[in-house]
Amino acid sequence: MEQNLSKELEQATAIYKMVIEFFVNYSFQILGAIIVMLLGFWLARKVSNWVLSLLEKKQFDVTLSHFIAAGVKVLIIVMVALVALGKVGISVTPFLALLGAASLGVGLAMQGMLSNYSAGFNIIITRPFVVGDTIRVQGVTGQVEEVRLAYTLLVDEDGVRISIPNKHIIGEILHNSQLSTLAEVTIGIAYHEDPGQAISYIEQAINALEGLDNNKPSQVGIASFGDSSINLGIRIWLPTQQYYQQLYQVNQAVFAALKNNGVAIPFPQREVRLLGDQAAS
Repeated sequence: MEQNLSKELEQATAIYKMVIEFFVNYSFQILGAIIVMLLGFWLARKVSNWVLSLLEKKQFDVTLSHFIAAGVKVLIIVMVALVALGKVGISVTPFLALLGAASLGVGLAMQGMLSNYSAGFNIIITRPFVVGDTIRVQGVTGQVEEVRLAYTLLVDEDGVRISIPNKHIIGEILHNSQLSTLAEVTIGIAYHEDPGQAISYIEQAINALEGLDNNKPSQVGIASFGDSSINLGIRIWLPTQQYYQQLYQVNQAVFAALKNNGVAIPFPQREVRLLGDQAAS
């Protein structure tokens, strides 16, 4: 029992001496490494903010500006970390080899995540859309609020935030309508009415509305000929963030314009003949 206790004390003493010798021999190196890391983080933050402000003054794309600033910050931190490791006498070469091997294993295990990052990098470089554009992809429509390396964030009129992994955007059919969304409305008028006059009433009502996209003029014309009506089609661009609000106003204005000007809006009619009753009579 006493022998075991003495051995444990000897081991504890040896460890204590080893720790003391390490701090005595490398205390200044450790202190220097800590100072280097602190200065490195401070410098990385300052340089990143400076690069971001410079790009914003040059009116670069918002997403690309943040990506470049973040890349500069990471690069400076990595360089400072290598310098700090050298301060404490740690060789960087084996560390880099280990990092490369670990990166291979992590890459194989995180293929899905890495595909999102590579797709996000592709989006940032090629810029198929920018912040503020209205896009439709994978059956989802919304206005782009933010583009990150892993996902793209959309916001619809109801304020719902939609995150789409970037790998589901690259390689897919993408609709980009900038700030607006196309609305298509159909309304029928009776066959005895003048379509040209009805179209004129509708155009006047639409032009009197506010908040529409004036850069893309509306279109009104005969869309089809139904069983009971001439169907007039209306194609109009509405701001994405007020899409349904503006659509309801357009519908109300079109209906009021036709009604106030005496244009008949028919309802579907069917004529039913009972052949059995005719034969009996």
